[in-house]
Amino acid sequence: MISFSGGVAEVVAPLLLIAAGGTGGHMFPAQALAEVMVRKGWRVKLFTDARGARYVGGFPHVVQVEQVSSATFARGGALAKVLVPLRIVGGVLAAVVGMLRARPAVVVGFGGYPTIPALVAAWVLRCPRMIHEQNGVLGRVNWLFASRVDKVACGMWPTVLPEGVVGCHTGNPVRALVLEQAGAEYVPPSDCLMRLVVVGGSQGARILSDVVPAAIALLPEALRVRIRVAQQARDEDMARVVKAYADVGVLAEVKSFFADVSKRFAEAQLVISRSGASSVADISVIGRPSILIPFAAATGDHQSANARGLVDAGAAVLISEKALDAPSLAAQVEAVLTQEGVAVTMARNALSQGRPDATDRLVALVEELAKDKIA
Repeated sequence: MISFSGGVAEVVAPLLLIAAGGTGGHMFPAQALAEVMVRKGWRVKLFTDARGARYVGGFPHVVQVEQVSSATFARGGALAKVLVPLRIVGGVLAAVVGMLRARPAVVVGFGGYPTIPALVAAWVLRCPRMIHEQNGVLGRVNWLFASRVDKVACGMWPTVLPEGVVGCHTGNPVRALVLEQAGAEYVPPSDCLMRLVVVGGSQGARILSDVVPAAIALLPEALRVRIRVAQQARDEDMARVVKAYADVGVLAEVKSFFADVSKRFAEAQLVISRSGASSVADISVIGRPSILIPFAAATGDHQSANARGLVDAGAAVLISEKALDAPSLAAQVEAVLTQEGVAVTMARNALSQGRPDATDRLVALVEELAKDKIA
């Protein structure tokens, strides 16, 4: 892009507008794209909401962040729901004005309600635009825009798409910290200490706080005393999780969030996790055996769809929430950690499902759209 200052032509770096909100599942792939585009010399601006703003600390410091008001029918009282359309219209108008000033080269939506004003404004102004869907089933916002964008990038494959929409399988971008651990050597279970990492999404999961410590308590003592646990738990659950492990003599580190989760995955012999898109991508790129417990209330049961690739590849064990209890989980943990060759095979199979080049694939689509605009 060329601008004129004092009659002198200046080359201005192209602007990428990223819209993402809500959860780490939307924000982490957005961060991965931002990291690479900044290194390529692009300017990057992020539209997010209050929930998404919790994750902006990981974005490159040069990324301009604009926080927009959330507008969702899923939360709030009757009055809040009535005001949702007005807030969306207001957000769209603000986004149109902002884009008229900034003129983004490409707009990319990763899901969540901040995507709505950004993509509507991009559609109105005919800006090149695309969405990236992390899950095997399109989220509500991405489903709405799938037929109104130039490209639909899919993190999982196959992804269920609206009729007539063609998707491009890019995989799910992972952050630079994860790529640093890509394909890290796997240390198989042995008679030495073993590390178990338990994550239930960015804020932990109550059912994992209930069941995992109880399952570890049921393991044979000779195995249990060699296990070290790192577990995410909600703040309100933390004390009882710590006590549960202490009661059975298991050393455990319990936090509401692990900023270094990729390093912990690399050091782990086994991961127990929800099957959110980012977690599945991280597990695959690093290459670790896992026990996956899909969130039963996920829209369209998309977490079960996310887990399917690892399960079918023999890299993960899937336990539904309905079937999850301490004895069944203990049996699976014991099988992975004690049966010769099982964990090594699962780790190798997980790595075969990873897409460490997912960000590069997404970057290529962004650059293609930018070239089309210039042409």
